[in-house]
Amino acid sequence: MVLSPKEGAKIVASKAKHVKIEEKALRNWEIVLKLQSSGSSSFFRRALGFGLVICSRYSILFLHNENEEGWKVEGHSGYFALCAAINRAIKEKVDITNPTFYSTITEKQLQNILRSDTKIECPLISDRVKCLHEVGNALLENFEGSFKNVVKQCNNNAEKLLQLIVNNFNCFRDEADYQGEKIAIYKRAQILIGDIWACFKNKGIGYFEDIDKITAFADYRVPQTLLCLELLSTLKN
Repeated sequence: MVLSPKEGAKIVASKAKHVKIEEKALRNWEIVLKLQSSGSSSFFRRALGFGLVICSRYSILFLHNENEEGWKVEGHSGYFALCAAINRAIKEKVDITNPTFYSTITEKQLQNILRSDTKIECPLISDRVKCLHEVGNALLENFEGSFKNVVKQCNNNAEKLLQLIVNNFNCFRDEADYQGEKIAIYKRAQILIGDIWACFKNKGIGYFEDIDKITAFADYRVPQTLLCLELLSTLKN
Protein backbone atom coordinates (compact mmCIF):
# COMPACT_ATOMS: atom_id res chain seq x y z
CA MET A 1 0.00 0.00 0.00
CA VAL A 2 1.23 3.48 -0.87
CA LEU A 3 0.67 6.04 1.87
CA SER A 4 -0.80 9.39 0.83
CA PRO A 5 1.46 12.47 0.96
CA LYS A 6 -0.15 13.50 4.25
CA GLU A 7 0.13 10.07 5.88
CA GLY A 8 3.63 9.61 4.49
CA ALA A 9 4.69 12.95 5.97
CA LYS A 10 3.50 11.78 9.40
CA ILE A 11 5.63 8.65 9.13
CA VAL A 12 8.70 10.58 8.02
CA ALA A 13 8.26 13.13 10.81
CA SER A 14 7.90 10.41 13.43
CA LYS A 15 11.03 8.56 12.27
CA ALA A 16 13.24 11.55 11.43
CA LYS A 17 16.79 11.30 12.83
CA HIS A 18 18.22 14.69 11.92
CA VAL A 19 15.46 17.27 12.38
CA LYS A 20 12.29 17.65 14.41
CA ILE A 21 9.20 19.85 14.30
CA GLU A 22 9.00 22.37 17.12
CA GLU A 23 5.42 21.86 18.26
CA LYS A 24 5.48 24.78 20.69
CA ALA A 25 6.72 27.18 18.02
CA LEU A 26 4.19 25.78 15.57
CA ARG A 27 1.30 26.77 17.83
CA ASN A 28 2.59 30.34 17.87
CA TRP A 29 2.45 30.75 14.12
CA GLU A 30 -0.44 31.18 11.75
CA ILE A 31 0.70 30.80 8.16
CA VAL A 32 -1.68 32.21 5.58
CA LEU A 33 -1.08 31.51 1.91
CA LYS A 34 -2.81 33.91 -0.46
CA LEU A 35 -2.87 32.71 -4.03
CA GLN A 36 -3.71 35.36 -6.59
CA SER A 37 -4.15 34.91 -10.30
CA SER A 38 -4.78 37.27 -13.16
CA GLY A 39 -4.91 37.10 -16.90
CA SER A 40 -7.02 37.47 -19.98
CA SER A 41 -9.87 35.18 -20.94
CA SER A 42 -7.65 33.67 -23.64
CA PHE A 43 -5.20 32.62 -20.90
CA PHE A 44 -7.93 30.86 -18.95
CA ARG A 45 -9.08 28.99 -22.06
CA ARG A 46 -5.64 27.44 -22.41
CA ALA A 47 -4.75 27.43 -18.71
CA LEU A 48 -5.32 23.70 -18.18
CA GLY A 49 -3.11 22.73 -21.09
CA PHE A 50 -0.46 25.25 -20.10
CA GLY A 51 -0.41 24.01 -16.53
CA LEU A 52 -0.10 20.38 -17.56
CA VAL A 53 2.81 21.09 -19.91
CA ILE A 54 4.61 23.18 -17.28
CA CYS A 55 4.11 20.68 -14.45
CA SER A 56 5.09 17.68 -16.57
CA ARG A 57 8.62 19.07 -16.69
CA TYR A 58 8.75 21.31 -13.63
CA SER A 59 10.76 19.26 -11.14
CA ILE A 60 13.39 18.04 -13.59
CA LEU A 61 16.72 19.64 -12.77
CA PHE A 62 17.21 23.34 -13.63
CA LEU A 63 19.79 24.25 -11.03
CA HIS A 64 23.36 25.35 -11.63
CA ASN A 65 26.22 26.35 -9.36
CA GLU A 66 26.02 29.92 -8.06
CA ASN A 67 29.31 30.93 -9.69
CA GLU A 68 28.39 29.45 -13.08
CA GLU A 69 26.35 30.77 -15.97
CA GLY A 70 23.02 28.99 -16.20
CA TRP A 71 20.09 28.45 -18.55
CA LYS A 72 18.02 31.62 -18.89
CA VAL A 73 15.05 32.68 -20.98
CA GLU A 74 14.16 36.37 -21.30
CA GLY A 75 16.24 37.08 -18.21
CA HIS A 76 14.56 34.39 -16.07
CA SER A 77 16.09 31.24 -14.64
CA GLY A 78 14.71 27.95 -13.36
CA TYR A 79 10.94 27.49 -13.26
CA PHE A 80 10.27 31.04 -14.43
CA ALA A 81 12.52 30.47 -17.45
CA LEU A 82 10.36 27.47 -18.33
CA CYS A 83 7.19 29.59 -18.09
CA ALA A 84 8.82 32.30 -20.21
CA ALA A 85 9.86 29.75 -22.84
CA ILE A 86 6.35 28.28 -23.09
CA ASN A 87 4.81 31.78 -23.32
CA ARG A 88 7.32 32.67 -26.02
CA ALA A 89 6.42 29.52 -27.96
CA ILE A 90 2.72 30.38 -27.78
CA LYS A 91 3.43 33.89 -29.11
CA GLU A 92 5.39 32.28 -31.94
CA LYS A 93 2.31 30.18 -32.81
CA VAL A 94 3.86 26.91 -31.64
CA ASP A 95 1.02 24.61 -30.56
CA ILE A 96 2.89 23.59 -27.42
CA THR A 97 -0.22 23.02 -25.27
CA ASN A 98 -1.74 20.62 -27.80
CA PRO A 99 -1.04 16.94 -26.98
CA THR A 100 -1.27 16.04 -30.67
CA PHE A 101 1.84 18.20 -31.14
CA TYR A 102 3.86 17.40 -28.05
CA SER A 103 3.11 13.66 -28.06
CA THR A 104 5.50 13.45 -31.04
CA ILE A 105 7.73 16.44 -30.35
CA THR A 106 11.39 15.94 -31.25
CA GLU A 107 14.42 16.89 -29.20
CA LYS A 108 15.34 19.47 -31.83
CA GLN A 109 11.90 21.08 -31.61
CA LEU A 110 12.00 21.20 -27.82
CA GLN A 111 15.53 22.58 -27.81
CA ASN A 112 14.32 25.44 -30.00
CA ILE A 113 11.32 26.09 -27.74
CA LEU A 114 13.58 26.14 -24.67
CA ARG A 115 16.45 28.01 -26.32
CA SER A 116 18.53 30.04 -23.91
CA ASP A 117 19.65 33.65 -23.64
CA THR A 118 23.05 32.25 -22.68
CA LYS A 119 25.38 29.62 -24.08
CA ILE A 120 23.98 27.13 -21.56
CA GLU A 121 21.08 25.12 -22.95
CA CYS A 122 18.23 23.70 -20.91
CA PRO A 123 19.44 20.43 -19.33
CA LEU A 124 17.98 16.93 -19.75
CA ILE A 125 16.13 17.59 -23.00
CA SER A 126 15.67 13.88 -23.73
CA ASP A 127 13.99 13.35 -20.33
CA ARG A 128 11.67 16.28 -20.93
CA VAL A 129 10.74 14.92 -24.36
CA LYS A 130 9.98 11.55 -22.79
CA CYS A 131 7.63 13.18 -20.26
CA LEU A 132 5.79 15.11 -22.97
CA HIS A 133 5.38 12.00 -25.12
CA GLU A 134 4.02 10.04 -22.18
CA VAL A 135 1.53 12.73 -21.13
CA GLY A 136 0.45 13.54 -24.68
CA ASN A 137 -0.16 9.92 -25.65
CA ALA A 138 -2.11 9.23 -22.44
CA LEU A 139 -4.38 12.20 -23.15
CA LEU A 140 -4.95 11.14 -26.76
CA GLU A 141 -5.62 7.51 -25.87
CA ASN A 142 -7.74 7.91 -22.75
CA PHE A 143 -9.17 11.44 -22.58
CA GLU A 144 -9.95 12.48 -26.15
CA GLY A 145 -6.83 14.64 -26.23
CA SER A 146 -7.92 17.05 -23.51
CA PHE A 147 -6.72 17.48 -19.93
CA LYS A 148 -10.04 19.20 -19.27
CA ASN A 149 -11.65 15.75 -19.52
CA VAL A 150 -9.35 14.49 -16.77
CA VAL A 151 -10.40 17.34 -14.48
CA LYS A 152 -14.08 16.79 -15.28
CA GLN A 153 -13.85 13.16 -14.18
CA CYS A 154 -12.89 14.13 -10.65
CA ASN A 155 -16.28 15.78 -10.01
CA ASN A 156 -14.71 18.69 -8.10
CA ASN A 157 -12.81 16.33 -5.79
CA ALA A 158 -9.09 17.15 -5.42
CA GLU A 159 -8.11 13.76 -3.99
CA LYS A 160 -9.80 11.99 -6.88
CA LEU A 161 -8.03 14.26 -9.38
CA LEU A 162 -4.72 13.50 -7.68
CA GLN A 163 -5.28 9.78 -8.21
CA LEU A 164 -6.38 10.29 -11.81
CA ILE A 165 -3.18 12.20 -12.53
CA VAL A 166 -0.74 9.78 -10.91
CA ASN A 167 -2.53 6.71 -12.27
CA ASN A 168 -2.60 7.93 -15.86
CA PHE A 169 0.66 9.89 -16.13
CA ASN A 170 3.60 7.90 -14.82
CA CYS A 171 5.98 10.89 -14.78
CA PHE A 172 3.78 12.45 -12.06
CA ARG A 173 3.94 9.35 -9.82
CA ASP A 174 6.91 10.08 -7.57
CA GLU A 175 6.95 7.53 -4.76
CA ALA A 176 9.67 6.32 -2.42
CA ASP A 177 10.50 3.60 0.10
CA TYR A 178 11.20 5.05 3.53
CA GLN A 179 12.22 2.71 6.34
CA GLY A 180 9.90 -0.04 5.19
CA GLU A 181 7.02 2.22 4.20
CA LYS A 182 5.93 3.09 0.67
CA ILE A 183 5.18 6.80 0.65
CA ALA A 184 3.79 9.12 -2.00
CA ILE A 185 5.34 12.52 -2.63
CA TYR A 186 3.35 13.65 -5.69
CA LYS A 187 5.00 17.05 -5.87
CA ARG A 188 4.05 18.05 -9.41
CA ALA A 189 0.62 16.42 -9.30
CA GLN A 190 -0.28 18.49 -6.24
CA ILE A 191 1.23 21.63 -7.73
CA LEU A 192 -0.90 21.10 -10.84
CA ILE A 193 -4.08 20.83 -8.78
CA GLY A 194 -3.11 23.87 -6.71
CA ASP A 195 -2.44 25.87 -9.87
CA ILE A 196 -5.85 24.94 -11.32
CA TRP A 197 -7.55 25.91 -8.07
CA ALA A 198 -5.72 29.26 -7.95
CA CYS A 199 -6.09 30.07 -11.65
CA PHE A 200 -9.85 29.58 -11.64
CA LYS A 201 -10.21 31.15 -8.18
CA ASN A 202 -11.89 28.01 -6.83
CA LYS A 203 -14.78 28.37 -9.28
CA GLY A 204 -16.18 26.28 -12.11
CA ILE A 205 -13.80 23.56 -13.24
CA GLY A 206 -11.30 24.86 -10.68
CA TYR A 207 -13.61 24.35 -7.69
CA PHE A 208 -12.57 21.55 -5.34
CA GLU A 209 -14.69 20.66 -2.35
CA ASP A 210 -11.70 19.18 -0.55
CA ILE A 211 -8.80 21.45 -1.57
CA ASP A 212 -7.60 21.29 2.05
CA LYS A 213 -6.61 17.65 1.43
CA ILE A 214 -3.81 18.80 -0.90
CA THR A 215 -0.64 19.05 1.17
CA ALA A 216 2.43 21.29 1.09
CA PHE A 217 4.47 20.51 -2.02
CA ALA A 218 7.75 18.66 -1.45
CA ASP A 219 10.14 21.42 -2.41
CA TYR A 220 13.45 22.55 -0.93
CA ARG A 221 11.83 25.90 -0.12
CA VAL A 222 9.64 24.18 2.51
CA PRO A 223 12.44 23.26 4.95
CA GLN A 224 14.15 26.59 4.24
CA THR A 225 10.97 28.42 5.29
CA LEU A 226 10.39 26.20 8.31
CA LEU A 227 13.96 26.77 9.48
CA CYS A 228 13.60 30.51 8.99
CA LEU A 229 10.44 30.49 11.10
CA GLU A 230 12.21 28.32 13.70
CA LEU A 231 9.62 25.58 13.23
CA LEU A 232 12.34 22.99 12.57
CA SER A 233 15.37 22.23 14.70
CA THR A 234 18.24 19.81 14.31
CA LEU A 235 18.61 16.70 16.41
CA LYS A 236 21.89 15.77 18.05
CA ASN A 237 23.24 12.36 17.12
